[in-house]
Amino acid sequence: MKSNFVDLIERLIKADVDFVIIGGFAGVVHGCTYVTQDIDICCDFSVDNLFRLQKAISAFHPVHRMTPNRQKFQLTEENCTTFKNLYLDTDIGQLDCISFVDGIGDYQKVKQASALIEVEDMQLCVLSLKALIEAKKVMDRPRDKEAIIQLEAIKKLKQQKT
Repeated sequence: MKSNFVDLIERLIKADVDFVIIGGFAGVVHGCTYVTQDIDICCDFSVDNLFRLQKAISAFHPVHRMTPNRQKFQLTEENCTTFKNLYLDTDIGQLDCISFVDGIGDYQKVKQASALIEVEDMQLCVLSLKALIEAKKVMDRPRDKEAIIQLEAIKKLKQQKT
């Protein structure tokens, strides 16, 4: 599976999906040097937004990564209301969509804790550096500890520049 996160994000933006980049890729956008295997987004889980998400990624043959037999990602009016998280594999990479970030809150709180950052001529809504550090501290996973060290150093450098 080839990973092309920029293409995946560009499709979400063009389809007007309401989302915030969180997780490892948010760290990369802020300047971390670690490698991430997926795109994590926190998004509005409204029916309309989920249908826009489905349309945006349908060309990449999305499947549910956490289901037996890797079921095809296919939304209906009925099943849209049952999802709180979506863990998807696509032809060009993994996309994890969640509705709540530990340490921050639901999608609306995550959006309030985000910043617009330009990457590859795109305006991306990305979890702020401060909020990303807090979320990673709450997660308390081994892989997050290295990220926190880098993110804290980046935060300190940015503060020195201002």
